[in-house]
Amino acid sequence: MEVAIIGIGLHPFGRHEGMSGLKQGAAAVRAALADAGVTWEQMQFAYGGSQDAGNADALVNELGLTGLQFTNIWNGCATGGSSLHAAYTAIKSGAYDMGVVVGFDKHPRGAFNAKPSDWGIDDWYGETGLMLTTQFFAMKIQRYMHDHGISEDALIRVAERAFHNGSLNPTAWRQQALTYEQIAESTMVSHPLRKYMFCNPAEGGAALILCNADIARRFTSKPLFIKAAAVRTRHYGSFEVFSPSQAMTVADAPTVTASKAAFELAGIGPEDVHVLQLQDTDSGTEIIHMAENGFCEHGEQEHLMRSGATRIDGRLPINTDGGCLANGEPVGASGLRQVYEVCLQLRGHAGARQVPGQPSVGYTHVYGAPGVSGVNIITT
Repeated sequence: MEVAIIGIGLHPFGRHEGMSGLKQGAAAVRAALADAGVTWEQMQFAYGGSQDAGNADALVNELGLTGLQFTNIWNGCATGGSSLHAAYTAIKSGAYDMGVVVGFDKHPRGAFNAKPSDWGIDDWYGETGLMLTTQFFAMKIQRYMHDHGISEDALIRVAERAFHNGSLNPTAWRQQALTYEQIAESTMVSHPLRKYMFCNPAEGGAALILCNADIARRFTSKPLFIKAAAVRTRHYGSFEVFSPSQAMTVADAPTVTASKAAFELAGIGPEDVHVLQLQDTDSGTEIIHMAENGFCEHGEQEHLMRSGATRIDGRLPINTDGGCLANGEPVGASGLRQVYEVCLQLRGHAGARQVPGQPSVGYTHVYGAPGVSGVNIITT
């Protein structure tokens, strides 16, 4: 049994004073329902999550008390991918024919302020500053750049492309393109990562309507199909967010295993993907994720970016909507925002940022603490 996406909805990302995260999630669901031409009463289930904006199942108070099964999902920045995976498996199992996936958030300003004890880590980890993910990601990319011969130029080019793409996206938070020089000269935060190389905690909502592919054409003449949805956690020896040490034996990251599982399930390879979304909490993580998802070898990233391959009109267009860097990251919504963008691209509805050549295969990837990755492959 195949699973189809028949409706997509997004509440713009950014800062929305006077509007709760819950209401932004409800707005996204209403938009997705309207896009699919269905009603909330037709939904048989819902999966969704939020970090800081309340329980996702409270959306029923906004949308209708129909008694549907609603399950809260929380998996860090991988919440959206995990919610979609849950919905995908619910339909594939034959238990349901139609449902909704939703994510939303409304974070306070400033860095995320996680507590070591919530993640099974002793207080010393926080006292040394490592609970600040800016420091962790800086250390990780610093070592990666050393090991694979990558320079700061690559970090700058990731951000430059992200803000350019964001300037073409009317729902992005950051819609102003930045020059190479503006990024290169911005304030150093945690070496080698500068101010404009990080995403920001943000607000927003995203939702999808999924159904059994056998009935999809009752609602739309052009459904999209989820060929694979995979979520994987870390193995001993992978160095992930909130890892208190590095093992002597190095293991594949969860992104590697999730990506391999998704490609195997879909029966295709990285060379078959036309448009992709990769987790870009910062410039460095996108660079790492390009290789971990199988789209290049380690160390090839800088050449690919200099050649223009990762731009909208390149052979490997990445984060065409500006990614986390331009959109910010409302944690519950971020992974579904990726899917929303890929669906727009596959429909040919992405406007000024449309990938040329009628793309038919899209790929999304999320990564969250303390080492969870989710990958989806979507086709026309």
